[in-house]
Amino acid sequence: MATILEPDICVIGAGSGGLSVAAAAAQFGVDVVLIEKGRMGGDCLNYGCVPSKALIAAGKRAQVMREGAVYGVKGGEPLINPARVRDHVKGVIAAIEPNDSVERFTGLGVNVIAGEARFKDADTVEVDGTQIKARRFVVATGSSPSLPPVDGLDAVPHFTNETIFDNDERLDHLIVLGGGPIGMELAQAHRRLGSEVTVLEAFTPLGKDDPELTSVVLRRLAEEGVQILDGIRIERIEKDGKGVRAKIGANGQAQEISGTHLLVAAGRKANVEGLDLEKAGIEFDRRGIKVTKGLKSTNKRVYAIGDVAGGLQFTHVANYHAGLVIRNALFRLPVKTSDDAIPWVTYTDPELANVGLSEERARERHGQIRVLRWPLAENDRAQTERQIDGFVKAITTKRGRIVGAAIVGDHAGELIQTWGLAISQGLKVGAMAGVISPYPTLGEINKRAAITYYLPSLSSPLIRKAIGFLRKFG
Repeated sequence: MATILEPDICVIGAGSGGLSVAAAAAQFGVDVVLIEKGRMGGDCLNYGCVPSKALIAAGKRAQVMREGAVYGVKGGEPLINPARVRDHVKGVIAAIEPNDSVERFTGLGVNVIAGEARFKDADTVEVDGTQIKARRFVVATGSSPSLPPVDGLDAVPHFTNETIFDNDERLDHLIVLGGGPIGMELAQAHRRLGSEVTVLEAFTPLGKDDPELTSVVLRRLAEEGVQILDGIRIERIEKDGKGVRAKIGANGQAQEISGTHLLVAAGRKANVEGLDLEKAGIEFDRRGIKVTKGLKSTNKRVYAIGDVAGGLQFTHVANYHAGLVIRNALFRLPVKTSDDAIPWVTYTDPELANVGLSEERARERHGQIRVLRWPLAENDRAQTERQIDGFVKAITTKRGRIVGAAIVGDHAGELIQTWGLAISQGLKVGAMAGVISPYPTLGEINKRAAITYYLPSLSSPLIRKAIGFLRKFG
């Protein structure tokens, strides 16, 4: 006979979002089953955010050595040990791993089951002969890299983000398929670690971000020697001896790009295969599970969160979703997702950070807006660090309510958080302008940008007349 479990919540997927739901529910004393067929921690810990940022950190240290002369410190070309870089990346994963381990979650009271979950019917999930009949299910299976429809690609050895971090050899010439955030981050990191790098992008590199800001990033990558070919058509990928060759079309001309290795970073697909969602009455498409604003699928007992829910694919979004599910599933509180205050960061150098509405979307929603800017070159701390490439760009309504911001520059991912707080709390620009920032810090650029909102009033005849009138009283 099959074992039957009847927990309050069954979570499928032990990535960031699934772990957050399981941990929170268990700490509230709720009976939780957590199912994971792969590695605890999911994509973020093992193949995504953590290893990529560790590799980026290694590349940044190498670049610091090259650029030491400008500070009066003798630098030079660093000696790169690819095996030691790989060990560094794996060591970072190992340091974080205990937080996501089976042992930790078992200690919290979660029943962790290793295996592949499938829906048997609308209220039952089965895994290796065990049936789980839960009051609520949470699908948090994430996403995985997808291969673009390029002729010959499936027959050529290639890396994805699930395999690139296992590499321990020098990559003489890495061809990167895809100029999105993942592709550009890893392109720069490998260039700094001594590889020649060519990026092939069919459309616009970093095309989902504001081109005013991405131009700063793309210029830096080009200066460092990353070759970016955009607006091209990839005709075919094929082997070239021990390497790889890409046949492309650009400006009506056929070209061939040869390299030693290939990284595919051209999109992701929701992990819905094998779940038998149709047996549970759960609708889905190529983007993922269809959900309401409250994250419920077409089966009202089943939530979907994170990448598999078909929206923004960020770890912090999965965690945000997890909090909403806990509020709704345990406390019956109404919840509704909103992207208005969700930040996202591309961890190139300089970093590119965004939160809220872009200039284009703000005009569509609010009509008349104000665009505020302040350059890093006018920030004293940035000058001391010689990191002056970039600026902050903030968007407000006509009456000064902050609705969006973007920053390109050193530590942009840290600096954007103040704007995120302002948007989430519905603050006006005066709140940012009134912040007292310690001197000298990069954070002063946020205050300086906010102050520019008031510059037009300085030349207002009415204001000047009022000052003149008040001057008469001493």
